[in-house]
Amino acid sequence: MSALKWIPNLHFNSRFSASIVPKYIEIPRKRSTFAARFMTLIKSISGIRGTIGGIAGENLTPVDIVHFSAAFGSWILSKNEGKKLVIGRDARISGPMVQSLITSTLVAMGFEVVDLGLATTPTVEVAVTEEKAAGGIIVTASHNPKQWNALKLLNNRGEFISEADGKMLLEIVNEGSAQFAPVDELGSIAQKDFLDRHIEMILALPLVDVNAIKEKDFHIAIDAVNSVGGVAVPKLLAALGVKKIEKINCEPNGKLAHNPEPLPEHLGEISSLVKDKKCHLGIVVDPDVDRLALVTEDGEMFGEEYTLVAVSDYVLKNTPGNTVSNLSSTRALREITEKAGQKYFASAVGEVNVVEKMKDNHAIIGGEGNGGVIYPELHYGRDALVGIALFLSHLAKSNVSASVLRRSYPNYFISKNKAELQPGTDVDAVLSSLKEKYKKNPVNTIDGVRIEFDEDWVHLRKSNTEPIIRIYAESNTQNTADALAKKIIQDIGDLI
Repeated sequence: MSALKWIPNLHFNSRFSASIVPKYIEIPRKRSTFAARFMTLIKSISGIRGTIGGIAGENLTPVDIVHFSAAFGSWILSKNEGKKLVIGRDARISGPMVQSLITSTLVAMGFEVVDLGLATTPTVEVAVTEEKAAGGIIVTASHNPKQWNALKLLNNRGEFISEADGKMLLEIVNEGSAQFAPVDELGSIAQKDFLDRHIEMILALPLVDVNAIKEKDFHIAIDAVNSVGGVAVPKLLAALGVKKIEKINCEPNGKLAHNPEPLPEHLGEISSLVKDKKCHLGIVVDPDVDRLALVTEDGEMFGEEYTLVAVSDYVLKNTPGNTVSNLSSTRALREITEKAGQKYFASAVGEVNVVEKMKDNHAIIGGEGNGGVIYPELHYGRDALVGIALFLSHLAKSNVSASVLRRSYPNYFISKNKAELQPGTDVDAVLSSLKEKYKKNPVNTIDGVRIEFDEDWVHLRKSNTEPIIRIYAESNTQNTADALAKKIIQDIGDLI
């Protein structure tokens, strides 16, 4: 075990922080030039992402963008579902360039492109179905730093493409045999803005109580990390009747003011703002507005795991039905679901997996513990905007402060870690050995290995892009969660 390096976790002064700085347990290895460049361009079943600039095939360059866009266009054409595609982007500096390359490629293939310009991920998803399009592309690297960008791919239901479709697309990418249209059959571009329509659909939801929100006269702070949320969130709040709004990092210039992942360690500025301005709530979104983090009136983190818990609680109080989250999300959702007399189901990690499980089990609410809320009454996609509307309705009707509402839920803590392995390590064999070691415990293997220890659990997943194992552990205290993760990491060290 001496080969493992334990880097202590940073703790924050937040009694409700359910997401903490990941710890890295590194098995020292020689870092080659290849290893250093490996993560700069990633092609997967969900799309392509990478860092802007550099060499084609190693970074996200114009060559790679055109190549992948053409492959996606070819895949869409093979499905015979039409030639209309929707495209939108977050506010990253590289966004206009990337979107222009995609749009031009698709026009060259004969597509009718509906260009939303700056648009949240959920807005693009809604637009695909509203436009009856064959699919869509979202230009966003989500919570990655500003040098990254990505193409996220949607089917004709406005949902991320399935694993089977993704594999088929990658085969087309490898073939590199796109067919372009002759001059008389080139496509077209229509520029549209769907944000107003998206907000209109949210306000029309029966559980969004605009009158209750207005009556509370909420004072709310927003941090949109200089991306499209800086436009979308204030507009939504105004439509909900919120008049007192404090904005930081809301200019959509793509110069991300801090690490864009909405974790407690990145949110000190809005925490101070909420306290200084005596706000009722702080709202934080990631660059493409599919993740929602909240700050209570005393400047403490509501906990990104608990965004979904609170919204689900509100939905369950008004609509009987099942819930879903992934295996790495807090067990608090299961507890409030069962308390409401309903059934909870766990899916593999990944939005497409959560959506599939929700459909299979007729779930009325679901999502992921990273602040992703999926409300199928609107659409099957993580949507911070509908999450905000439902949460504010819940907060208004509860007639309590955000901190009191948070204290009403089971309190759990998650320890997030990873073990970095020697290249060539048989990760599947390691996970199989851990499954055997803990075979007397309840074990779930639909996505890596999830082991339950009474009310505690640990989830181990291998990365498809790095030689690492991710280890998430949850308990009712941070120390216990950390200790459980450390024990499993020691087991991994013994096995290799």
